Amino acid sequence: MARHRLIPASFGLVCLLLATGSLPAQDYERSFQLPEGGFIRVHNISGNVRVSGYSGAAVQVLAFREGRDRDRVEIEDRSSADRVDLAVRYPEGGNISAGVNFDIRVPGSLPLNFESIHSVSGNVDIDGVTGQVKADCVSGNVTVTDVAGTVSASAVSGNVQVHISRLTGMRDMKFSSVSGNVTVRAPASLNAYVEMSTISGSLKTDFPIEVLERRYGPGKSARGRLGSGEINLQIRVVSGRVSLIKN
Repeated sequence: MARHRLIPASFGLVCLLLATGSLPAQDYERSFQLPEGGFIRVHNISGNVRVSGYSGAAVQVLAFREGRDRDRVEIEDRSSADRVDLAVRYPEGGNISAGVNFDIRVPGSLPLNFESIHSVSGNVDIDGVTGQVKADCVSGNVTVTDVAGTVSASAVSGNVQVHISRLTGMRDMKFSSVSGNVTVRAPASLNAYVEMSTISGSLKTDFPIEVLERRYGPGKSARGRLGSGEINLQIRVVSGRVSLIKN
C-alpha cells in the first residue's frame, strides 16, 4: 500500500493544502501542553511516524488514515496531563487494508522523554528535538537527526541513522539492526564505553577505539573507553555495516 510522507510545515500551510485538496483531511488533530520532562509515546502498526522540533510552545499532532479500510481503523488517545500517548487499533480478524501516518511537532528546545516512538511497518523520523529518545520499527528505517540528548534506536529490517548534535544526560544508548546498516554520528567529546559489532558487514569508526577481527568465523567488532566512559554505547548489526563517526 502506497504511503505519503507529510513534509514539515507550519499548520497554516497544512490548512492551505487541505483547502486546495492537495492533502486528505486529517482524522485526528490535537494540541498538548507538556511540562519539561513530559512523555511522548506513539505506537503505530502500518504507516510512518514523523516527529519534528519547532519554535512553538505546544505539542501538535496530526494523524491521517488511508487505504481501502481506513474507516475501520481507530486512533486511540490515552494521553494525560504530562503524557502524549497514542496508538492505533485494528479490528480483529480479516485482511484489513489501511494505515495511519502521524505528523507530530514538539517544542524543539523543551527537554522531553520520547519513551517509545514505534511503527511495525513504516518509517520513523525524528528531527530537531531535545531529550531522551527511543525509536524503533520492524520493517522500515529509523532516522534521528539533530538531537540534543541521548538516543536509542533499532530496526529489524531497515537502516538506522542517528545524528546527536549535543549529548546530554546519562542514559545508556543502544543501536541495532538485524538486516540493515547502522550509522551513528556523535560529538567528538563523547564520554562512553563503546562496543560495536557486525556479523556480516564492514565496521568503521574515527574514534580512538580498538577494531578487532574475529579469529574464528565471520564478523568484526570494536570496543574501547572514550574519555571518562560515563555511559555505555552499544551498536550491533547482524547483516549490515556499522559506523560510529565524529560530528
